[in-house]
Amino acid sequence: MSGSPASDLTATFRRHEILLVGGSGFLGKVVLGLLLDRFPDLKHLYLLIRRKGSLAARERFDAETLASPALEPVAARRGHDFLEERITVLDGDLAEAGCGLTAEARQRLRGRVSAIINCAGVVDFYPPLDESFRSNVDGVRNVAALAKDVGAKIVHISTCFVCGEADGLVEETQPIAGFYPRRKGPADASFRHEDEIRYSHERIRQIYDSAGGSANGQPARPRDLARRLTDLGRQRAEHWGWVNTYTYSKGLGEQVLAAEPDLDSTIVRPAIIESALRFPFPGWIEGGRTAAPLVLMALGGMTHWPVRRDAPLDVVPVDLVAAAILMVTGLLIEGRHEAVYQLGTADVNPIRLEPLVALLARRPQFVSPEEARARRLRLQKRIQRRQALLAGLRQLLETTGLPGKGPLAEWALGLRSRGLQAALREQTLDQYLPFILHNRYIFECENIRAAFAQLSERDRALLPWDPERIDWHDYWINKQIKGIERWVQPEAVKEWAVQV
Repeated sequence: MSGSPASDLTATFRRHEILLVGGSGFLGKVVLGLLLDRFPDLKHLYLLIRRKGSLAARERFDAETLASPALEPVAARRGHDFLEERITVLDGDLAEAGCGLTAEARQRLRGRVSAIINCAGVVDFYPPLDESFRSNVDGVRNVAALAKDVGAKIVHISTCFVCGEADGLVEETQPIAGFYPRRKGPADASFRHEDEIRYSHERIRQIYDSAGGSANGQPARPRDLARRLTDLGRQRAEHWGWVNTYTYSKGLGEQVLAAEPDLDSTIVRPAIIESALRFPFPGWIEGGRTAAPLVLMALGGMTHWPVRRDAPLDVVPVDLVAAAILMVTGLLIEGRHEAVYQLGTADVNPIRLEPLVALLARRPQFVSPEEARARRLRLQKRIQRRQALLAGLRQLLETTGLPGKGPLAEWALGLRSRGLQAALREQTLDQYLPFILHNRYIFECENIRAAFAQLSERDRALLPWDPERIDWHDYWINKQIKGIERWVQPEAVKEWAVQV
């Protein structure tokens, strides 16, 4: 495509209507805000939003999306009339046939929507498997069916980590159909995604049946049922070589999409999505499912780190991901796209774990997993001994009638809190070990660089893709850490308090 004329995304978005799915999530809000901010002449944008409790889709959009720090400045600058003219909110649900849209809504979209951007997905590492499937697998099938119904193309947001276990460069050209991380080459046909999906659906049904429930989902499930469904996801991921349920379900979703005949689509795979570099403002982040827990543990005084010191942590700012999604959407509409776009930074500008941990933590010590486990067991035993001692003292005071039960109760509560903190920290660290210890990921990102080169000079200024220019020291200190302290830490503290 080196001889092709430069793309004009402003003209493309002016001529074509788009449906955004998942616009209420962290990434989706930035995609939405960037589109409204950089391309105010866009023809029209539809947002598929699921009702939540008593809140209808439009009410959720007003209360949760427009009021977000990612959208509030854009909405204020563009004004109410602009938003009403350019945006239509549709009440739907990715997990339902037709994405939960009414027949009238689907008819309205036919022949009008050129592209569907699917940013939706369950991003927890180990959710109950039925929850993950509803969005990341069955939801992809429903979006694909909707796209074929209305005559649209699909930009599907996945993750670079569908590669599973890896050591080194992960190429963009790896075939999608039949892939699983432990595949033994092109002749290995032992994995068929439809067989795996059927098997997992059957196991989900069996677990619900044994609990006397319905696999269609319940508003409040017994803890044991959720645990069994979570364990099932973990088992299926480990069986094939995916590092968690999230990457397993995303891998299945990719294969569902790739197997659809007569559907024009492209897959965008970001690495670890982190705080904004520039848009909507430096440091904005939402939620705690990125690297935020690692940062919070470092800030909280964690000193012993089981990490692969020479491996990079492949992170990418959320606004670079959003910019890439919009440029890929334009190229897809124009028919100038590639099948897969990986979005990372480590191939051109890596930050390795040893200097990163040294930047975040005070006097860090790098230890093996065995040393980390031994330290964990010693801490647990110390806490248990002190709890046993306090229990004995409390019994003695009750027997003798001596004063002092109040201070003992406070000490016992403090020990319990410390034990829970340690357990939560270790549980969180275990979930991140595939990314900081067990594997070394470097994602090839040639396709997005080629896409960026196809843009006009004006569009390159509107949608920058420049990971090679990131000053990582400045980014982590002045954007990532400050963003987490401002936008994530208060919520993380609340969640911890509830668990304690």
